[in-house]
Amino acid sequence: MTTPDWLKPGLYGALTGAILVAALGFTWGGWVTGRTANAQAMEMSRGDVVASMVPVCLDMAQQDPARDEKMETIRAASSYERRNALMAGGWATVPGTDGPDRDIAQACLAALEL
Repeated sequence: MTTPDWLKPGLYGALTGAILVAALGFTWGGWVTGRTANAQAMEMSRGDVVASMVPVCLDMAQQDPARDEKMETIRAASSYERRNALMAGGWATVPGTDGPDRDIAQACLAALEL
């Protein structure tokens, strides 16, 4: 079976239009693949979890009997070592986990306003 001559330009136009729509959609339209959408969702949920754990960290810092000594240790540390000092103090260890979390420690430092 042969295709009529008048059908070929329509098929080429539809194919070209589909390619252009896909290119514009992915570059300017905000379309993303499933993998990118999943990565963005995981990043957003991680940020929400960290933000929700900051009050826990602050409460643990407030109730710690050795708070003053740990605060002095944190203040005495250089700016890039403060997170590790807070993690060593145990305030960034969420109850039910094995160890401290770096992101929670960084957010807790910001909330402590050192």
